Amino acid sequence: MILINLLPHREERRRQRKRNFFVGLGVSALVGALAAGAWTVAVQQLTQQQEERNTFLRGEIGKLEAQIKDIATLKGDIEGLKARQAAVEDLQLNRNVPVHLLDELVRQTPEGVYLSSLRQTDAVVQVSGVAQTNERVSEFLRNTQNNSQWLSRVELVEIKAVTLPPVAGSRDARRLFEFSMRMTVKLPGTPAAGASAPAPAAAASARAA
Repeated sequence: MILINLLPHREERRRQRKRNFFVGLGVSALVGALAAGAWTVAVQQLTQQQEERNTFLRGEIGKLEAQIKDIATLKGDIEGLKARQAAVEDLQLNRNVPVHLLDELVRQTPEGVYLSSLRQTDAVVQVSGVAQTNERVSEFLRNTQNNSQWLSRVELVEIKAVTLPPVAGSRDARRLFEFSMRMTVKLPGTPAAGASAPAPAAAASARAA
C-alpha cells in the first residue's frame, strides 16, 4: 500500500519550526529556572556563612569589650593604690615637721619677743605675737630667714604699736609692738627657697619703724 502525503509541503515545515521553537523556548525556560534556583541557593549559602561570621565576630567583640572594661578597672585600682601609697609616704615624711617647726621657732625667737598664735596651712605658717621693741621683731625676721634650716620665705605681714595699761605697782603704761609674720616650712624632699626673701621683710620692718 502506498501512502501519499497530501498536505502542503510548506505548511508541514512551518508546523515543524513552530514545534522546534516552543521546544527550544521550554528548554530555555527550564535552563533559566535551574540557573536561577542554583544562584538563589548559592546566595543563601553565602548569606548564611556571612551571618555565621558576623555572629562569631560579635561574640569576639563582646569578649574584647569585657576585657577592656576589666583593664580599665584594674588601671583605676592601680591609680588608687598609687595615690594611697603617695599619701602614706607623705605622712611618713612630714610627721616630724611640726616638731621641727616648734623647735626652730623656740631657737630663733629672741628675748623680748613672745608668740601668741601659730597657724599652719599646708606649708605656710602664720605667726602672731608681741615684742618689746621694733628691733626685736627685725631680729626675729633675720634669725628665721638666715639661720633656720626649716623656715624660708619669711615676710612681715603687719606690725603696730599698742599701749597696754600699767601693771600692778606701776603707773607707767607699757608700749609694745604687735606683729604678724608669714613663713614657709621646708618640707622634706622640696628644694630650698631662694635667699631673696629678706629684702621685702626688712623693707616692711623699716616702713613699720
